[in-house]
Amino acid sequence: MSIAAVEAMRWRARERRRERIFQIVAATLVLFALTMLSVLLLKILLDGYARLGVSFLTEYASRRPEQAGIKAALVGSFYLMLLTAAFAVPIGVGAAIYLEEFARKSRWTRLIEINITNLAGVPSVIYGLLGLQVFVRTLAMERSLLAGACTMALLALPVIITAAREGLRSVPQSLREGSLALGATRWQTVRYAVLPVAMPTVLTGVILSLSRVVGETAPLLVVGAFAYIAALPNSLFAPFTVLPVQIYDWISRPQPGFHQNAAAGIIVLLALLLSMNAVAIYMRHRLSTRLL
Repeated sequence: MSIAAVEAMRWRARERRRERIFQIVAATLVLFALTMLSVLLLKILLDGYARLGVSFLTEYASRRPEQAGIKAALVGSFYLMLLTAAFAVPIGVGAAIYLEEFARKSRWTRLIEINITNLAGVPSVIYGLLGLQVFVRTLAMERSLLAGACTMALLALPVIITAAREGLRSVPQSLREGSLALGATRWQTVRYAVLPVAMPTVLTGVILSLSRVVGETAPLLVVGAFAYIAALPNSLFAPFTVLPVQIYDWISRPQPGFHQNAAAGIIVLLALLLSMNAVAIYMRHRLSTRLL
């Protein structure tokens, strides 16, 4: 056996050892992260399980931890999510359609695309400060449900636009050309040929962005979500609270009973987020199956 062949065998053996070491280190890190997450979830379940019940979901916040509930926060989160979707989804999907299907490629459109990508990574508290200045003070919406929804719509827009654009890009160009060849207009092609094919990705992006909205705390604290609300919002300009803000208020108090309430609220919030993600997966699979 030649010297070159021996060196090649030694090099391959070293590479296999390095690859094996890397696999072991990566598996160890993943196992450590999963273990910490499991311990955290188990502690939350043990602390909050006793407080879960109908009364916890149907009672308002109270100074007494055994009588406190999340009714106002749960309903406020639902209203906030609906209003955010009403503002963000049409604008986000419309912007994605325009950028992908109608806008000419220029420096201006490239600048817009870069800014949209960068906005997706901006800390959420910055959106809260922007909403405080623009919606609460300049537009005089005060610390209302409408101001919170507009702020969270700004937070969700970059994610929705990016997901919708990815969905539109995944549609084969031949589908557009075939529709145009049959006499359809540009808008008819987008409306009846392109958008239905891209809809699974678009809906997934929408639901995931709304999941982020439901779990955000910092921008809503800046905009003015209240920790204690004794009534449900009855208008767009009514004060509001949401689950993350209520959990934050409870966890900041020294009484152990409020810590149990916070753990129970976290369980409800996790159940809500997991349900929304499950809906996104189901809708994506169902729409993809219909298209096949």
